[in-house]
Amino acid sequence: MNLFRLAGDMTHLLSVVVLLLKIHTIKSCAGISLKTQELYAIVFAARYLDLFVHFMSLYNTIMKLVFLASSFSIVWYMRQHKIVRRTYDKEHDTFRHQFILLPCLVLALLINEKFTFREVMWAFSIYLEAVAILPQLVLLQRTRNIDNLAGHYVFFLGAYRALYILNWIYRYFTEPHFVHWISWIAGIVQTLLYADFFYYYITSWKNNVKLELPA
Repeated sequence: MNLFRLAGDMTHLLSVVVLLLKIHTIKSCAGISLKTQELYAIVFAARYLDLFVHFMSLYNTIMKLVFLASSFSIVWYMRQHKIVRRTYDKEHDTFRHQFILLPCLVLALLINEKFTFREVMWAFSIYLEAVAILPQLVLLQRTRNIDNLAGHYVFFLGAYRALYILNWIYRYFTEPHFVHWISWIAGIVQTLLYADFFYYYITSWKNNVKLELPA
């Protein structure tokens, strides 16, 4: 644990809190991609298969449970809640997310740290997380109607991965033999996908205008 990882975890948690706040308080999921939320639910389910067989720390276990519970709760709200589901923008959330599942799985089967079921699923979750935000970014570009909470959610989600890159750099120089190419490359790809959004988010914040993405 170091400052960069803690900041990354808290930023990730903050993104979830912002999204749940939007859903619970406003009873709306407008501007939120169900496709992205489903992908994140799969990411956490695949990554945390070791939840009950490998104990690292209480902090680690709690964070795993929080992200699992929150991701599936969000999907449930968007699909089943009688009020929230009416605000879901199905017309614009049309990214075919199923077509990125198979390539990520194939890549995990080919490139992994160890060819076991759990390690392949871990690699799969890393590759999938790198591109899971794509349906959300496409939805925001299509609607161009981004409320503050939706914008903050995406920003914090991207900032979490950027902070994790700083965590990896710190650990590389402070821990012997710290090399995790799969996480590093996937994390860089994931952060780059947010670059355009970061630019418009920061610009809108500096100019105190509503956030809009180019079509």
